[in-house]
Amino acid sequence: MSEESGGESTLTVVLAGGVNLAIAVLKLIAGIITGSGAMLSEAVHSVADTITEVLLLTALKRSDRPADRVHPFGYGKERYFWSLLAAVSIFASGAMFALYEGFSTVFGEETEQTDPIVGYAVLAIAFALESVSWFQAVRQVRRDAAAADQKISVYLRMIDDPAPKTVLFEDSAALIGLLLAFAGIGLHQLTGSHVWDGAASIAIGVLLALVAYVLGRTNRGLLIGRQADPRLVRGVRDHLMGAPEIEAVVDLQTMLMGTDQVLVCARVDFDDALGAADVERACVRMAAELTRDFGDVTEVFIEPVPRTDPELRATVLARYGDIAERWQKGQ
Repeated sequence: MSEESGGESTLTVVLAGGVNLAIAVLKLIAGIITGSGAMLSEAVHSVADTITEVLLLTALKRSDRPADRVHPFGYGKERYFWSLLAAVSIFASGAMFALYEGFSTVFGEETEQTDPIVGYAVLAIAFALESVSWFQAVRQVRRDAAAADQKISVYLRMIDDPAPKTVLFEDSAALIGLLLAFAGIGLHQLTGSHVWDGAASIAIGVLLALVAYVLGRTNRGLLIGRQADPRLVRGVRDHLMGAPEIEAVVDLQTMLMGTDQVLVCARVDFDDALGAADVERACVRMAAELTRDFGDVTEVFIEPVPRTDPELRATVLARYGDIAERWQKGQ
């Protein structure tokens, strides 16, 4: 990951953490004063978001450690582990409490609402502060998507840095949650029924559970080991096919090892006229070219294989289908 990108992610996370901590205190005070279940749910929501930022900061710092003997490929995937814990935190701390508070309010004893004006004021302040963090997250995602020459929707689906996506999603959920809490307090005041307040809290819980699921699924895929951006894969394949020593790319595997860290494993069929020394020099040269021309490629392994080997052929075809057939034919 570049220094500029890493600094931007850190700024996004730190800003979100500071904002969420301040908002959590305001919401808690307002929840105690007003007796609103939705406001208390929002307070716990902000606490969960603050914990999330701490976990994301841990992810950013620990994943940047250099490779060592114990972890020869580095610590890049640690970012995905801590980000997965952040998603779990959103669900366990925020969603579960909001759902509990909501159902307790709906099915519990009637509670009298006091000083709703305090709740409205706190929600307005929280919305303004949360918007600052949200705009920073949107700014980073838009800039990074433009740098990757992708639509924002595609970029968020293919992203290999979960920090900005996590902040964007949790801030978006926070803004929607504030509107839900406002609606709950307002309808409680207008109708005199506490059911609206509880319903708002339940809606907040469902919203947080959905966000936690989406973020958890993203980090699960990254932890398991996802293929690199298809455009990078095609570029690497075309580069290898352009080498004069190679007759066919038999197999090409890539895996994200961290943010902006891609492992490339290629099995290629070399020209049979080449000697062992020629193949060795070609492998070294092409590995250097790939790491130079594709900034995200950090590790390259090239294995000479015959394209006619039946077991290898069957394995590659089972994994990639028709596209592997064209690779093995050198097309």
